Amino acid sequence: MAAIVDFKEVSIVGLESSPVVDALAGLRANEARYFQNKYKHDFTVAPARDSQETIDYVNRVLKEERDIEFAAKPLETSRFQVENIKFSYVFYEDGLVVNVMYTVDDPKKRAVGFKLSEGMEVPKELEGKFKFARQKSKLAGTIRGSFFVIKGEY
Repeated sequence: MAAIVDFKEVSIVGLESSPVVDALAGLRANEARYFQNKYKHDFTVAPARDSQETIDYVNRVLKEERDIEFAAKPLETSRFQVENIKFSYVFYEDGLVVNVMYTVDDPKKRAVGFKLSEGMEVPKELEGKFKFARQKSKLAGTIRGSFFVIKGEY
């Protein structure tokens, strides 16, 4: 069942099995705050077991674009469209968050983003392939992030 993420009262519900549960919950709340402030959109998440289609989509983009397959277990997903941009998120048990940002009408503005929760190591699938910028967040502590531009059609 889908649930709206509250960014005022950070909850760990759905993420309890993560070794960095508090940081991952903060990162999820940080995303919710961003979408509420920028687009007035309620960021909702669904359990991974109920959203295989979203996981398959993100996995396909990762595999076809950069031959990346994550070993970590997906816990939750989110998939929605605001304005002309489709967003797909997967929150992984190890603290990784992957999002696919896909503009409907502009192939030059399509990307995959990676965010690492505070306290997690860089996943071996990304080691040495990406440089991570640091960002401070009141909700999530220090977030490390990177991205790549999508070249294909999905």
